[in-house]
Amino acid sequence: MAKRALITGITGQDGSYLAELLLEQGYEVIGMVRRSSTVNFERLSHIQDKVTLVPGDLLDEVSMIDVLRTHRPAEVYNLAAQSFVQTSFAQPVLTGETTALGVTRILDAVRIVDPDIRFYQASSSEMFGKVVEVPQRESTPFYPRSPYGVAKVYGHWITVNYRESYGLHASSGILFNHESPRRGLEFVTRKITNGVARIKHGLDTELRLGNLEAQRDWGFAGDYVEAMWLMLQRDEPGTYVVSTNETHSVREFCELAFDRVGLDWEKHVVIDEAFFRPAEVELLVGDSSLAREDLGWKTKVSFQGLVNMMVDADMARLGPIT
Repeated sequence: MAKRALITGITGQDGSYLAELLLEQGYEVIGMVRRSSTVNFERLSHIQDKVTLVPGDLLDEVSMIDVLRTHRPAEVYNLAAQSFVQTSFAQPVLTGETTALGVTRILDAVRIVDPDIRFYQASSSEMFGKVVEVPQRESTPFYPRSPYGVAKVYGHWITVNYRESYGLHASSGILFNHESPRRGLEFVTRKITNGVARIKHGLDTELRLGNLEAQRDWGFAGDYVEAMWLMLQRDEPGTYVVSTNETHSVREFCELAFDRVGLDWEKHVVIDEAFFRPAEVELLVGDSSLAREDLGWKTKVSFQGLVNMMVDADMARLGPIT
């Protein structure tokens, strides 16, 4: 029988890439989606007929118990969250309910229904926030600088707690920023590449951004979901940093993106304080040595390759230049 996996947040960027990977590995894929009048299946459209979508909500533990009892997955990947940092400042309580307590609800559902289920929690480099050492590794203390980061810290530690308290095979992947053409438009990388495409097509003349000096460790989401899967194939659960081990600024991302279409970024980018965070995270760069050693994982797409991929996809989406 094919191994069965449940993905929460399957309609998101990571969920769609993970679903593709699991299907390639011969899994039966179950995707949990929240009942909503605005559910967007665009990222899944090419594989939607190959996955089973079921209703469930991180705010409702009973719904998750029902999903686990009905479909009996061998692996659960918890990717669902309120995942936009800027929104977490405006909606801190909702962020806590989904991104923090939602993890407890699904872990508890696993404990109740089948403690042999292998569980993956999507932790985040935003937990490091105001970093206390460079680069950041599994042992680096957390200092989150947003409600999102704080909620992710809770989700991370409750995963460790259930692992140690109940013997669950529960792993936590501390993923640094990972992007793709499927990234939401609210995220700065996609905002840039979409803005570049719109300017090149004559639809806009400027791109308004916040802190250009913020530095991030950016990788390709398609590479990172492989690390998630590899964690659940190990005999023992654990915590792993997943990163490229390189850091680049928002300014550098802009330069490469505009250069891809032959434009000068300085003629189009406008600094707007509305896009600055109340508490900024200036520098994130990971050390993924443990994941590379234990999991045999490695990145395949370079930083410039990632920027080019995203710009090219947005250019193609808007069609020929007239």
